[in-house]
Amino acid sequence: MFSSFTPPRQVTIGGAAAFVGTTPRAIRHYHQIGLIPEPERGSDDRRRYGYDEMIRLLWIRRMAEAGIALDDIRDALADAPGTADSDVARILDRLEGSLVARQAELEQQRKAVQRMRARGSRLGLLSDVVGDRLAGLREGALRQDDLDTLLVTERIFGELGASVQASRFIALAARPDLREASDRVDAAEEALDDTVAVDDPRVAEVAAERHAFETALRTVIDSSGLAQADDGRFDAWDELHPPPADAGSACGSTSLAETVRMMPYDFSPARLRCMELALELDGSGTT
Repeated sequence: MFSSFTPPRQVTIGGAAAFVGTTPRAIRHYHQIGLIPEPERGSDDRRRYGYDEMIRLLWIRRMAEAGIALDDIRDALADAPGTADSDVARILDRLEGSLVARQAELEQQRKAVQRMRARGSRLGLLSDVVGDRLAGLREGALRQDDLDTLLVTERIFGELGASVQASRFIALAARPDLREASDRVDAAEEALDDTVAVDDPRVAEVAAERHAFETALRTVIDSSGLAQADDGRFDAWDELHPPPADAGSACGSTSLAETVRMMPYDFSPARLRCMELALELDGSGTT
């Protein structure tokens, strides 16, 4: 019975795929991305796979079934001289490290999804530091523009800056009269479009309105205790997050000034001048 069985020395790609449990297309993809060298072709110009190639294909198949990305498999097998236990252990150590990192990323994504479900899709996308401050507000107290502003602030100044800015929206939510005043000033500023000259008297008038509103809002924030809480928040943050050696790179590898310039705002020259005048009024202490 044994003498009648003669195993093939090599098999075609179809035979290799059938034995390993994959498809010829998948094996061709392995060749394209460098997972396994393309074997020599036979006289019929068809790929032929021997024992070593089949062993490597089996390893690739098992690792892929375990959920390991093909790129990770390729990197792990790149310098593996054979399939000895020591080589396999080293490969698995490297692959496990990759899986641990990926698991941490998935856990962060899962927490983000949970926040979005618990707090709403928009508020849940902000950091926990910001979201926790706003979680107690009544439904509808926050507007889309408020969340947009916090998102931009968090990108530029980080979660601490956005957390402090959240005091503004907490105060507006508690004072409908201030919210109405804010809406009036916003509408007046938006009316300063490209048809308004920078020296138009309305520019200075709106700047004075903006300054008066911001002064009133700061008074409410101070009297409500929100300002003191913000100061405490800064102190606690400094203790937990010492400034890095390169403090100038506030947004990753991009400087703060560069990040601010990246955000487009369709402001007319008249509106920009209005903003400048309002800042001048703040700096002069005019009431």
